[in-house]
Amino acid sequence: MTTVKRAMALAALLPCFAMAAPAALASPAKAPSQARARAQVAMALTRITPKSGTANSKIEISGAAKNRTGRQLPGLTVRLRYSAQPVTSRSQLDQIATAQQNSLPNVTRPQPLAQAAAPGVKQNWSFRTSAGQLGLRAPVGTPGVYPMRVEVLNSAQQVVGGLTTFLTLLPKQPRYKPVAVGWVLPLIDRMHRTNDRTFMDDELTEEMSPGGRLSRLVDAGAATDTPVTWAIDPALLDDVQQMASGDYYVKAPGAKKGVKKEKSKVAAAWLTALKNATKGDRYFVLPYGDPDITALVRRKTTRDIGVAFDARNTGIATQVLGRAPDAHVAWPAAGVGGPGTLDQLAKYAIKDSGSFLMSSSQFEEPVTGAQPNATTTLQTHLSSKKTLLYDDTINQIVSGGSGSASGALLTEQRFLAETAMITAEAPSVQRSLVVAPDRLWNPADGLAKDLLTFTKGADWTHEVPLSTIEAAQPQARTFHGYSDDYEKYELGDAHLDQTRSIAKQAAAFRAVMTGPVKISYERAVLRLESVAWRTSQARAKRARRELQDELKRDMHMVRVVPPKNGRVLMGGSSGRLPVLVENRLSDQSVKVRLVVRSENTAKLQLSPLDPEDAVLELRPGERAQRWIPAQAAGNGNFQIHTELLIPDSRGRAYGDGETITVAVTGYGRIALLITGGGLAVLFVGVGVRASRARRRRKAEAAGDGSTGMGSAGTGEPGGGLPGPGLSGPGLPAAEFPGISGAGLPGTGHPPGTGPSSGAPTSGPAAPGAPATGQAAPDPAAGPAEPGDPAGVPGSAAEGEATGGGEHRRRDGS
Repeated sequence: MTTVKRAMALAALLPCFAMAAPAALASPAKAPSQARARAQVAMALTRITPKSGTANSKIEISGAAKNRTGRQLPGLTVRLRYSAQPVTSRSQLDQIATAQQNSLPNVTRPQPLAQAAAPGVKQNWSFRTSAGQLGLRAPVGTPGVYPMRVEVLNSAQQVVGGLTTFLTLLPKQPRYKPVAVGWVLPLIDRMHRTNDRTFMDDELTEEMSPGGRLSRLVDAGAATDTPVTWAIDPALLDDVQQMASGDYYVKAPGAKKGVKKEKSKVAAAWLTALKNATKGDRYFVLPYGDPDITALVRRKTTRDIGVAFDARNTGIATQVLGRAPDAHVAWPAAGVGGPGTLDQLAKYAIKDSGSFLMSSSQFEEPVTGAQPNATTTLQTHLSSKKTLLYDDTINQIVSGGSGSASGALLTEQRFLAETAMITAEAPSVQRSLVVAPDRLWNPADGLAKDLLTFTKGADWTHEVPLSTIEAAQPQARTFHGYSDDYEKYELGDAHLDQTRSIAKQAAAFRAVMTGPVKISYERAVLRLESVAWRTSQARAKRARRELQDELKRDMHMVRVVPPKNGRVLMGGSSGRLPVLVENRLSDQSVKVRLVVRSENTAKLQLSPLDPEDAVLELRPGERAQRWIPAQAAGNGNFQIHTELLIPDSRGRAYGDGETITVAVTGYGRIALLITGGGLAVLFVGVGVRASRARRRRKAEAAGDGSTGMGSAGTGEPGGGLPGPGLSGPGLPAAEFPGISGAGLPGTGHPPGTGPSSGAPTSGPAAPGAPATGQAAPDPAAGPAEPGDPAGVPGSAAEGEATGGGEHRRRDGS
């Protein structure tokens, strides 16, 4: 294998010094936190050569040390401790890597670290030697793995810091079968959108930029010829495509306004790079959003699992990459799952062909004592399915603690050592190995590329497509099942309960849409069920609230429009009440059913609308008004509740509806005007007659016998004398002031010309007067709707709405 050289600038090591413990650097996934707390000197590895060599190879191990105690550490020295004998098993290798080893028998002469004795000061160190000088015994037939530990000692010869790595040497005459290694590279990310139009953050831009996490993964796949199988979440490609196709909005949860972002060139470039990197490689898709299938199965809410696997949602990968998935692999979260989870994955992901991808930790070792391979079978309720087991130990080594340059070097050496030991354990047997880093793998720059390169270049490994391992003869392995201890890692009940509530509201919103559906919350709900929220509970809570608020705002665009003051006037015992419904959505047509009910049916009864009139189809920006017949049993304020229902459903409500107050009065507004006018005429008439009576009395007092009112002959008509309907001539006018024709209070009207008090008469109405029992029109109210009572405004949203009405005579007629 070609020796890989790496030199790192010391300034770039500052993040590495935060990694305190030697054990943490040697085995990040399994390092005890107590060891990190005890280390007084931080150690970082900057160079190790060769990656693998022979008994004649020159060896260089270099790095830096930093005193982080805040006090002087006099007498610091550094030395190399090692074993000249190779490791004999993977379990021994793991023991050495995860513990501070004092059992390694060989040590080199110490080197002083005078500068690092001062607080906060770092100092470089280096060991340059050879395999021969160290006395490393050459391996026979198989690769040999030798532990190397760099230790820092204080003046009392106590270990105050260190790190452990491994050196792999090749035999002169190899006698082994290289292990077949298949890689799975995950293209999965956290959720970044609430609804389909709004991003919670713009972190994907950084991830896709050169040097970003997603950029490094794609570059690694493109930079080597090692075959890989890509595991792709369609939700990630959906996000990226949204950014690359046009302007988009970023609104942090709780922010009042979003920020408009221009069409992303970074996203477009990353999609192009992905297409090029995946050419010739196979890929499979996860369900959209990578939902927590185990949690959904436990709660018996499995409908969304089928939706997440539906071609409408997973087909995004086909659109972006220009080809359909050519692998059918079901990968449960963390590689573990119970029978219910596996049944769902078998049903939707594997179907008739394909395999599970699971952690080796869920299976027993082969019962025959044979060395484990990566291919086995698993029985589900549907049938027996092929299962690919990724090595849990290697997965932890590759996935954890490799974010720094020093951690990356340690990971590379450990990966080479582990694969060498797999080959050495059974050199005559063809072994297989699957490597599947964690879903959100964030390797240091160059690490993913190096590991793929080593897989192809190391003498004891042989790179193969995942399909080759899948096609191998299965090995009998016993399935552990799903431990209840894993439940605490699943999405919690509170999160899923609130997500289900949002999903129900979204389903109601979707049910009223007609024509092309341009607003969807289906994918938003799936994103909210993602396993990525397992480790981000606070962020998940903010995302839930933001999505709920966005959905509520969208649904409120289709509503019953309440009057400005929440009141409708109805003058009289009956009338028709206006109800206005609007659709303010800019690009979505809807269809709803209007239902109005009285909350006090004893006082206010409403007649139902005709079924055809009750259903309203509204185009974007359209309004429609309906008139509700009403009958009141008395005056007062009564509540009516207006509600929109989903058409063709069993009374399922859409939104919360509106409550409106109906103010019922005995007189309508028009009736009050007529009555007021009549009273004014009455008062004027009374005043006129009183004035005439005073003049007559004055004239009589003067003694000339003249009344000033014309002829005083008996029976001649005149002011103040009885008219038709009053018999008996000679009634003194002074005893009956204000009496005129028909025996009614004087109004100045000739006999038989109609009422003056506002009460209806039994005779026909005068021309232009309202019909019996109906209020007169209000000229200021504008024209009434044909067939509607006069005085009812055309829109309930314009001021105080008024219903038409009738007034019953006070005498009961």
